[in-house]
Amino acid sequence: MKSQHTLYLVSLGCSKNLVDTEVIAGNLLSNGFSLVFEPDEADLYIVNTCAFLPAAREEAFAAINDGLAWKKVGKGRKLIVAGCLTEWDKSGAVRKRFADVDLWSGVDDIAAISKLVSGEQTPLPRGKAPCWLYDENTPRLQLTLPHLAYLKIADGCNNCCTYCSIPSIRGALRSRPIASVKAEAEMLVANGVKELLVIAQDVTAYGMDRPADGETLPKLLEVLNSIPGDFWIRLLYTHPAHYTPEFIDFMARTDTKVLPYLDIPLQHISEHILDAMHRHIGKTAIIDLLHELRRRIAGLTLRTTFITGFPGETEAEFAELMDFIAEIKFERCGVFPYSAEPGTIAGAMPDQIPTELAEKRAAKLMRRQRLIMRKCNQSYIGKTLDLLIDDVEDGVAIARGGSDAPEIDEVVSVPVGSRRVHPGTIRRVKIVAANADGFVGEFTR
Repeated sequence: MKSQHTLYLVSLGCSKNLVDTEVIAGNLLSNGFSLVFEPDEADLYIVNTCAFLPAAREEAFAAINDGLAWKKVGKGRKLIVAGCLTEWDKSGAVRKRFADVDLWSGVDDIAAISKLVSGEQTPLPRGKAPCWLYDENTPRLQLTLPHLAYLKIADGCNNCCTYCSIPSIRGALRSRPIASVKAEAEMLVANGVKELLVIAQDVTAYGMDRPADGETLPKLLEVLNSIPGDFWIRLLYTHPAHYTPEFIDFMARTDTKVLPYLDIPLQHISEHILDAMHRHIGKTAIIDLLHELRRRIAGLTLRTTFITGFPGETEAEFAELMDFIAEIKFERCGVFPYSAEPGTIAGAMPDQIPTELAEKRAAKLMRRQRLIMRKCNQSYIGKTLDLLIDDVEDGVAIARGGSDAPEIDEVVSVPVGSRRVHPGTIRRVKIVAANADGFVGEFTR
């Protein structure tokens, strides 16, 4: 007879949302549920949603429809929709559209999910900005590869870029105390994690919501670096307006576990567009920062993202962006066509760019960027690197170096041959071939 406490999870969106999914799973498992990997074996189906862009919402709608189809097949099944879509749906239109969903759970409901499922508690009223933040004592089931873990040091955002709905979905910036982050990091490392991926909406804003505490990103990194063990620390999602001399000084050191990898979503380089986006930093300051980082940090990998087709973007401003990437030569880059978000300032701006033109510009920018990445990757040929093995499949090890984050960057394919190679280990590999999409390597021993 099938258990009444079996859970099937669907996690959509970013790594920050995945941490929320891990907390949802941890809460339910610590309260008597078991996790299954086939929906037909479950009584409870949870979709943790993303709502950041129209494509993300469409993906969420499709996942909800899958859950509703699952629900119809078996008696007593429950479907729960959690996360960002619930917070985004201010009008209730989505809940009305999917009226057969049993429970809509928001960000502040995550810690009480088991009580919501059992009916002991009702969801908090919608309308208020989320304020919940997990800590080291919150049950969490790691759903990544065993040797990788995301370490969410803050939630929410105070940047209020004009195109972005994150502050209205996730709430204001709220940072975890250093002691809490350290305690969780120590547990993860003790459990065999070899790469800690430090994440937030903006990791460089860490501590800015609690200035009296004096806790800053450099101080947090000093503490994380002091944790014993052989592991990497990778920073994701840094804002160019929040770089400080202390942070740059720390990144310039060569005696730390923090990788020389910086993800700096710049979004554009035109002074007019940066101002319209409310990015808090101008073109000259961005260029000065990038040149300083290149000069100070040995072996630096720069990752960024750009938005094309922002309202009012002229052909000259797009050309300016094209010239900029040719000058800086980012090792890693993503490009997204602008899409108007309901309720944002940019969504109501005049001079909206046609979607087709925004997409055409994005494709053109990415074509140029791929040429840059191919040349950058080919510069690694002949070099021997320490690589982290993520997987071994069909006689080939899938590995990454310090220049590549999981899921979003490149991988190195390394034939195993007769060697015994295990995921989660760091091995020396010589790069023998490369293109814009990745690398081929061979083990040196």
